[in-house]
Amino acid sequence: MKQLITSLLLIGSFLPFMAQAQDASGEKYQAGKQYQVIPAPVRTANQDKIEVNEVFWYGCPHCYHFEAILEPWAKKLGSDVDFERTPAVWRPAMEVHARAYYAAKQLNVLDSMHTIIFKAMQDEKKALANEEEVVALFAAHSIDEAAARKAYDSFSVQSQTRQADARARSYGVEGTPELIINGKYRISSTGAGSQEAMLDVANFLIEKERKAKGSK
Repeated sequence: MKQLITSLLLIGSFLPFMAQAQDASGEKYQAGKQYQVIPAPVRTANQDKIEVNEVFWYGCPHCYHFEAILEPWAKKLGSDVDFERTPAVWRPAMEVHARAYYAAKQLNVLDSMHTIIFKAMQDEKKALANEEEVVALFAAHSIDEAAARKAYDSFSVQSQTRQADARARSYGVEGTPELIINGKYRISSTGAGSQEAMLDVANFLIEKERKAKGSK
């Protein structure tokens, strides 16, 4: 019995060191904790690159706050990484905002209008509840009203909006903002711990995908 107790004590004293050794050899972030694995990977736009896709909504204050750190981070991504955005479409009102995003993209004014739309909804408290309000916002920023309306109503914008909705559902998105890495992994501030930490986890997963591509 004495020998058994001594053995148990010795094992107990080594357990913390064993745990540390496992942590040291394991990955920094864990699936199911800081990020989620998407059960059925979603095809990316460019198979030759690693895709980072932000799912966002102009009506989300958290997304607006995220922009301040996301934009400079995205600009520093490697040439092997594509940064994309997917506007969330969970209810009819959000479809209007998604179409505003794709209309701006079609008109090649997304670089400026993306921030303008955010500020209109978040700072100026505009609902942008319908096409008329979206077109008026575009017109107020020197974009031809007829061109804005044509883009908003175009088949291409409507199709992209439907695809965005389907894509976000395939990702299994639970809120905004969320980051999707290469159609395989989903990162939220809840899992990562903060918006800043989301970018750290994204960097980790980008490198994980980079190594996976290099090993093929």
